[in-house]
Amino acid sequence: MNTDQGCQFTSFAWTDRLRRSGVRISMDGKGRFLDNIFVERLWRSLKYECVYLHAWETGSEAKAGVGRWIEFYNHKRPHSALGGKPPAVVYWLRKDETQPGQQEQRVA
Repeated sequence: MNTDQGCQFTSFAWTDRLRRSGVRISMDGKGRFLDNIFVERLWRSLKYECVYLHAWETGSEAKAGVGRWIEFYNHKRPHSALGGKPPAVVYWLRKDETQPGQQEQRVA
């Protein structure tokens, strides 16, 4: 089980249960929270720009609404960090610039 060092993962109740079940415990070192910064920012945007603005009646409505927002986020929503372009546009521009035989740089 690999987790960060949040209190919910370092509590005796949690770690003791894992140990008794034979699960190996691995925790990211201090400062590794930065690994999650991009996904945490995405979740924040999703919550404030979509979820909190709707009162869906069913799970199906919520799934469809979030799906529409993700589509908007990736293909239409301008991102200041990307020069005002949506992520999909930047992705495909970079992909097109990659020459055959040239490796793409990927973020782990």
